[in-house]
This record gives sequence, C-alpha cells and structure tokens, in this order.
Amino acid sequence: MSVQPQELDEFSREVSAWFAENRPPEPGFLLPETFMEVGEDRQFEFLRDWQNKVYEAGYLGMAWPEEYGGRGMPQAFQDIATREMARQRVPFMLNTIGLNWAGPLILNMGTEQEKQKYIKGILSAEDIWCQGFSEPDHGSDLGSAQCRAVRDGDDYVINGSKIWTSLGSYARYMILLARTSTDGPNKYAGLSYFLAPMHSPGIDPKPIKKLTGEYGFCQTFFDNARIPADSLMGKEGEGWNIAMLTLTFERGATGGQAGGIAAMDLNINDVVELARRSVRGGRPALEDPLLRDELVSLMLEARNNALMSARARVPALATDWPTAIPMSGKLRNSELKRRMCQFALALQGANGARFVSAGAIDGGKWQRSYFNAFSGTIGGGTSQIQHNILGERVLGLPKG
Repeated sequence: MSVQPQELDEFSREVSAWFAENRPPEPGFLLPETFMEVGEDRQFEFLRDWQNKVYEAGYLGMAWPEEYGGRGMPQAFQDIATREMARQRVPFMLNTIGLNWAGPLILNMGTEQEKQKYIKGILSAEDIWCQGFSEPDHGSDLGSAQCRAVRDGDDYVINGSKIWTSLGSYARYMILLARTSTDGPNKYAGLSYFLAPMHSPGIDPKPIKKLTGEYGFCQTFFDNARIPADSLMGKEGEGWNIAMLTLTFERGATGGQAGGIAAMDLNINDVVELARRSVRGGRPALEDPLLRDELVSLMLEARNNALMSARARVPALATDWPTAIPMSGKLRNSELKRRMCQFALALQGANGARFVSAGAIDGGKWQRSYFNAFSGTIGGGTSQIQHNILGERVLGLPKG
C-alpha cells in the first residue's frame, strides 16, 4: 500500500495533538522506568490503563492485521506514532513482552487459533505476558534449561523454576521454554516452547527485591503445575529454534513489533542539561575540557545509535556485514545507557553517593537509573554473550 507524503504529514499533526491533549497527569507516586520495575498495583493499573487508552485511540498495533485487533496500516504510520510518544515522553507501554516478543512471534509462526486467541489481548493490555527462559543455575546457558514438562493426557505437568520473570506476578501468560525430553543428539533437542497460562495451580511467582528497593522481577516456581496440551507451540523438540526466533524480536534484529515506547529512560539530552547545572571546581562543569570531551563522545554515540536503523536501509552503508546493525542493537544501547548514567553520577561529585533521599539531585533519579541500567546489560543475553554472538554469527570468528 503506497502512502503519500501529505498523508503522513497530516497523520503526524493528528497524533501530536492527541498525545499533547491526552497525556496522563502525574500520578502522585514514582513511576517505573521500564516494565522491569513495575512492582506495585497502583503502578500496574496506571500503566495498563494508559496502554489501553493508546490502543483504543488507534495508535498501537497499527501495522498488525485488522482481523486480530490491529489496524492493518503501513508501518510508517506506527513509526510516526511511536516517535511522537518518545518525543512527548509519555508513559511507556506496559505489555512490553507481549507487544515486542510474544505478539510478533505468534503473528510470525502461530496457528490461526493462537492469533485469534492472543493478539488483541496483547494490544489492549488485557492479557499481560512474561518470559520464562532463564533459570537460577542456567542464566545465559539457555540450552541447559532443566525445567521439565511431561505430557499427561490433555495436559503438560511442569516442574522447576524460572528467574528474572518481569511482570510475573501480574502476567496472564508466559512464553515458556521447558525440557520435554533428555534424548536426542544434543541438549537443544529436548526443549519445547509453550504459551503457558500463569493462573494455574502450582505456578507461584515470588517477587525479587532489587538493589534500588523496587520489585518487578520474580522467581517463578512450578510445582506439578498443569497447563493445557494445546499450550505447546509448534511440536515437541522445536523449542530451541522458536526461542532463538523470539530473541531476534527481543533484540530488535527482526521487525514486526506492535510499536510504542518500552521505557521512560533518561537520555543524552538529559545528561547535557545536567552538565549545564553541575559545578566542577567552582566553575560550570561544561567548562572542564575533560568532561566536555567525554560528554561529546557520549552525544556522538547516542546520535550514531539513533541513526542506525536508517543506515541499515542503505545497502552501500551495510554491505560488509549486513546483520551487524540489527544484531548489535541491544548491546550498543544497553551499554551506552549504563555508561551515560555513570557519567551523570560523576558530574554530581559527592552528591552522586546519595540515592532517592533528601538532598539527592533530581530526587535521585540518576542513581536509580544507573542501578536499573544493569538489568538491560543482562536481560536478553548478557553483554559478554552479545559480544560472542556478534563475533561468531556476524564476523564468522571461531568459537574457540
């Protein structure tokens, strides 16, 4: 479907006006930065209502098929709406795993029944999703997962546990990787993939308190939990390949996400503004040549990351290693966020040691953001694992 520039211009004005008019007021309590920090009912309800409002207005899932609850429009319209959400810094979309990982996966390879059952609830935030991949003893070694799923008539019986289950205590469904067999030529052959209901007897998500004092992560225990056999996606033993496809959505290497922002992160412009207010040696921090040099480097890196998706669409700029840009996105952005927040704390001098307390600069949001940034360098594969993936799958280096 071809789109005329004037249509996009008109839509851009429409969506800008809608978000300006409908931006929710400050709730009177601390909002999380991402879905990984949602640990209170009032935070959850506020963000769920906001996602539903954006969806009902037509600005979420715009490129997903109409028959499943989307709008069936060209991706360009969703891109405009998402950029406007980021520009106006409205709250993020709560159902991040559903919108960006589970939903695209189901649309990509799910059955017609699965698409009809799950997609609209993902968009409306009626059905919140979580992820059951990592385990306490097998974090980045996903292929060694030991959570067991045994077929028993019309059910699978699940035993074991998963960890870092973001939104686990609120989710209705989990994308679950479990072992259905110990036979086969390798450890990957016995893994299967489930779209598992969370509200089943024997499934118990226990919230984990983070360094920031917030919750959001859980360890989810399965004690003879029964889930319907039709929760299996694909066939038994196909779980590894489906999980790898899921991770390409999670890392942004494969498109098809519903749109909407996934975080209310502080960005490089916030750091620049902080530098203008900060003092070093009795003078404005921006007058310190070393700080200026480091700040400019961070600004260049942030701008580079922002232009990467556009660069990937120009063959002459992505010829040598065409998969390098999408495969490196998660690593580049998460590590930049961590270093950017670390720099922001350095700008504060001794005040950087304060957390969310009286006297902390900007209410301690930089300290909180710095601690939270580490979750981005771990979830979805640690930065070390990401470097290995780039070396092996993009550059073709040997595993040894």
